Amino acid sequence: MSASPLLPVDEALARILAHAHPVGAETVPVERAAGRVLAADLTAARTQPPFPSSAMDGYAVRGADVTQVGRRLRVIGASVAGRAFDGAVAAGEAVRIFTGAPVPAGADTVLIQEDARVVEDGVIEVTEAGTPGRHVRAAGLDFRAGDVLVRAGTVLDFRHASLAAAMNHATVEVVRRPRVAILATGDELVLPGETPGPDQIIASNHIGVAALVERSGGEAVFLGIAPDRTEAIASAVRRAADDGADVLITLGGASVGEHDLVRDAFGLEGLSLDFWKIAMRPGKPLMFGRLGPMHVLGLPGNPVSSLVCSLIFLEPLVRALAGRGATPVATEPAVLGAAMAKNDVRRDYVRAALTHDGDRLVATPARVQDSSMISVLTAAGCLIVREPGEPAADAGDACRIIRL
Repeated sequence: MSASPLLPVDEALARILAHAHPVGAETVPVERAAGRVLAADLTAARTQPPFPSSAMDGYAVRGADVTQVGRRLRVIGASVAGRAFDGAVAAGEAVRIFTGAPVPAGADTVLIQEDARVVEDGVIEVTEAGTPGRHVRAAGLDFRAGDVLVRAGTVLDFRHASLAAAMNHATVEVVRRPRVAILATGDELVLPGETPGPDQIIASNHIGVAALVERSGGEAVFLGIAPDRTEAIASAVRRAADDGADVLITLGGASVGEHDLVRDAFGLEGLSLDFWKIAMRPGKPLMFGRLGPMHVLGLPGNPVSSLVCSLIFLEPLVRALAGRGATPVATEPAVLGAAMAKNDVRRDYVRAALTHDGDRLVATPARVQDSSMISVLTAAGCLIVREPGEPAADAGDACRIIRL
């Protein structure tokens, strides 16, 4: 543990990611592979195209037969995709052919139909000289059996899914989506759509946290709302572990009040606590530890604190477990749209409007930064990142931002 009572953000993230490795592999149908991370190199199981094929509609011919306008050729058959011509092309002969169809033996060129005319039944005439070898796709033009075309670690998109299918893979091996259990805590919470009592509020944090989990490559599982009783919270923790969760997220109940029971519940279950409380605003009461193989992240109950902590810590953790890389959330340069006071000992993530001034991004901090106000976060275009002890700054001064 750090000697300081407040752990720096970067050190907290490093500890969270220290043992975050891809959670294993599973096999999925190729039609469900898009968006997943490839777990093993993908090797072509066949050659594509498997035979010389036509790139155009026209006539399969010998190239030497179409170098002169006026040459007449006898049409001896047809080659259609899925029904090849069963024979060979000799001098003075042609086979009607369509795009994608196999080029018959003896032919090495396709004379496109616009460059030929039918002069009588079964006879064509060259109206525009052809180039030998033109409009024929060689066998293996795209790829050959044994070629490694997609490397492990690739996030598969619509192109990779199509390629895998063309390589004759009905299934692909991908990194398993980490299972992230989310537990809300507190007697004051009811689910969206329910009627709250006079002293209750609507639970919303789990919705945003789940959305971040899913976009990072994880599978979010909501465990419901646990009442403010240590044993009830401990029971939900056991349920997450028994269900094989890779990560357990708790929402609220991890601060210092006498009703913040999450740490006590984890203590009953044998949590190995790594840290609690970080030098960050919003989000100081962040807890992290391990319960066996399960990563445990206790998020603050205030909505903005919960979501900003998820962005900074949970998203990199899920990405690492999903095989997508453990890169921290990216920042970029901007200038301030208003003056800001000297910062204290915590790193600030300040909600701000984002506009353009020519080529410059301008970040103007919201007037109110209360961590309970999710509407301000939703209206913000970015977070201004201010380091501990950062001096006062004027409008127009440089800053760093995280786009939302």
